[in-house]
Amino acid sequence: MDTKSFKRTLQQSDNYNRKGFGHKEEVMDAMTNEYQSDLIQKIRENNYRLERGDVTIYLAQAFGFCWGVERAVAMAYETRQHFPQERIWITNEIIHNPSVNQRLRSMAVGFIPVENGQKDFSVVESGDVVILPAFGASVSEMQILNDKDCMIVDTTCPWVSKVWNSVEKHKKSDHTSIIHGKYNHEETIATSSFAGTYLIVLNLAQANYVANYILHGGDKNEFLEKFKNAHSQGFDPDRDLDYIGIANQTTMLKSETEEIGKLFEHTMLRKYGPLDFKDHFMSFNTICDATQERQDAMFELVKEPLSLMVVIGGYNSSNTT
Repeated sequence: MDTKSFKRTLQQSDNYNRKGFGHKEEVMDAMTNEYQSDLIQKIRENNYRLERGDVTIYLAQAFGFCWGVERAVAMAYETRQHFPQERIWITNEIIHNPSVNQRLRSMAVGFIPVENGQKDFSVVESGDVVILPAFGASVSEMQILNDKDCMIVDTTCPWVSKVWNSVEKHKKSDHTSIIHGKYNHEETIATSSFAGTYLIVLNLAQANYVANYILHGGDKNEFLEKFKNAHSQGFDPDRDLDYIGIANQTTMLKSETEEIGKLFEHTMLRKYGPLDFKDHFMSFNTICDATQERQDAMFELVKEPLSLMVVIGGYNSSNTT
């Protein structure tokens, strides 16, 4: 299907909102009370260090919600304020943070149930309000909600939307999208739904395996088994790696995504030469700095002689991991 046209039509609908409902000031006051801490502010002001008796606490200098997460949570709060009586659903966790998701449940925001690994949208009725989380939602999910005549509140991070635009450009040019991410992560599922032909690589080791296959070929059955859950239907490595484009899950490390991008750029340059490789390779800057900034802050932190590192976040969060 033409995902770009579908997205454009959806965004022009009266049942679609991605800008909030004009309650930003009240919502930000509530979020400040719930998610900011006088103690944290005190540690920041004291050069990110607090001493109490024999204990010294260091705080990472990049800490807390990124802009995209703050925007998504604020829009979810606004949605409940704007629709005080309507049934509100969310297609997935708004972000991978247990306290934030529990707070939404306490506001009577329902989470789409999952049965045998599949979301059950039968609970959603016409006229219900449905929030798309910061990670986004797949094209098929948006189609279902559009067909049900729901009010869709789209909190998808703009950096995620930027990746979707990139894979649509790959598809238009008949390039395979190589996506650096986790194949079962909601964001990557959403991104791949906007792609044409795609392959998902988890890390540099998998990327090196693919690069070696591009240059030297190999056992196709072994390749497909290795990536059995991480490619588009009918994917053929002997056919679909001649033209490639690079994309990423935004919560992967910036440094690793950049390294993978350079690896494939050099691979295609080596295979096709300097005159032709640009026809075979596409790359756009879709990297979000937030995860890298927090990782860099952690590396700076461990220069101190620490007895214990406490990581605060959802266990199922890529950022936390």
